[in-house]
Amino acid sequence: MRLHALVSDAASARAAAAGGATVVQLRLKGASTAEVVELGRSLRDLEAELVVNDDLDAALELGCGVHLGQTDPGIERAREAGIALGISVAKRREAAVAEFSGATYLGAGPIWETPSKPDAGVPIGLDGLRDVCLSVSIPVVAIGGIDSSNAADCIRAGAAGVAVIRAAAEIEALRAAVDAAL
Repeated sequence: MRLHALVSDAASARAAAAGGATVVQLRLKGASTAEVVELGRSLRDLEAELVVNDDLDAALELGCGVHLGQTDPGIERAREAGIALGISVAKRREAAVAEFSGATYLGAGPIWETPSKPDAGVPIGLDGLRDVCLSVSIPVVAIGGIDSSNAADCIRAGAAGVAVIRAAAEIEALRAAVDAAL
């Protein structure tokens, strides 16, 4: 759970895992389930846990975890399948509902503004992250505007780890910052 790298191609996935990512999340916006499965199959030897973003059918076919947003379908099916289930949250109430719904971890944020997801919503900051972390008993992964300069702040606020998209290129520095804060 320490360091999630959200990637869209095999080269980035391999670089992230080699640099210390503990979870590689395939985020292929607009791709078909078949395309996600094809990429996922090419990454079976990855030295990191594989998670699929927003595509439960692909996750089930690959036998890996899935990360879903608040309005994405499939939470019940993922829970019934017994796969790792991450759910995005921004508030204490959403976190409690997600945990009750069967999430095995939460993605909380955005912590800060992020150019990677313009529709991410209003940043919750470290206080919002701390509030989410204190409201659940499952791991919380912070996301949104995180890089090596502020990742440790998220860990100190209670997060079990951080997730990055654009900062995946600096994965080794991120891993060092997270490890130092734990």
